[in-house]
Amino acid sequence: MATPSLASAKRIVVKIGSALVVDPGTAAPRAEWLASVAADAARLRAGGAEVVLVSSGAVALARHALGLTRRALRLEEKQAAAAVGQIRLAGAWESALAAHGMTAAQVLLTLEDSEDRRRYLNARETLKTLLHLGCVPVINENDTVATAEIRFGDNDRLAARVAEMIEADALVLLSDIDGLYTADPRRDPEARHIPVVERLTEEVMAMGGDPPPGYSSGGMRTKLIAARIATGAGCAMAIALGKAPHPLSAVLEGARTTWFLPSPEGRSARKSWIAGSLAPLGRLVVDEGAARALAEGRSLLPAGVRGVEGEFERGDAVSVRAPDGRELARGLSAYDSDSVRRIAGRRSAEIEAVLGWRGRDVIIHRDDMVLV
Repeated sequence: MATPSLASAKRIVVKIGSALVVDPGTAAPRAEWLASVAADAARLRAGGAEVVLVSSGAVALARHALGLTRRALRLEEKQAAAAVGQIRLAGAWESALAAHGMTAAQVLLTLEDSEDRRRYLNARETLKTLLHLGCVPVINENDTVATAEIRFGDNDRLAARVAEMIEADALVLLSDIDGLYTADPRRDPEARHIPVVERLTEEVMAMGGDPPPGYSSGGMRTKLIAARIATGAGCAMAIALGKAPHPLSAVLEGARTTWFLPSPEGRSARKSWIAGSLAPLGRLVVDEGAARALAEGRSLLPAGVRGVEGEFERGDAVSVRAPDGRELARGLSAYDSDSVRRIAGRRSAEIEAVLGWRGRDVIIHRDDMVLV
């Protein structure tokens, strides 16, 4: 497969972190840099592409004004800072994009918007309508209402979820590093840059490190998780250096990046949604026989389930684990957690006698499951 290119992409999602948006000295937007990104977006649009921006920076833009700079923020303080900063962030992007004749549209999403199927579809249609109307959506996590338990926590994964949601061709994560290395190049002089990742193996995933200090809440590990979501949905992803002006033009012109190739088989929209689920509500531990059956593309039967963790309802996303804890698959459960506990280890023919009613013969049908 040829290395992807922004020049051929028709729908592009660009993720921009707080460290790129906010001047650390003044805690104000980096207006000239934002203007250069807006110019890059105009260039991409002139080439026939639609552009979506996923931008951090709301909380960072408000901390100084609210006197919240000397310590880690409590949840309620972070939510208050987000309420102030979201206006400033949207205003900064509105000014930058308007200078190039583009209309900005602010979209605030929560983890629940991508995990609940109905809300996911609603968000997808809103974004596609905005693009159809010629807008540039500027997306951020809705930190004003999100709690620690129900949030993405970083915009790398949010951007990947958006790319999957709108069927983007390319996702670009603008970063403080020009791609993936075999080790942290700041610590290991022998670290080698990896220009193309064809497949996200466990060896590649192990190259992720700890989040960097400062405003950013991401890190290479979250970028690799984002790559798994995006590429599994058929979207190419690039990690590119973002600090200098015109970072997207630099990618267009061949600057050093790491491209992650999309999964060649792609996925249906439904299976992409299942695979990208960031917060499965439960875990099903299966025996070795069930693990082999799943690997062969079969459904998960009650007989193969050995343990049930968490509380979930029928239709919720759950994680399927091997006896050693490895994640094998994610899928939508045909039964709630209490029912699964009662029928676990039983034959399908016994379901009606155990529950008093008969549902599906399987706990997760293969059409509702994605191997990971």
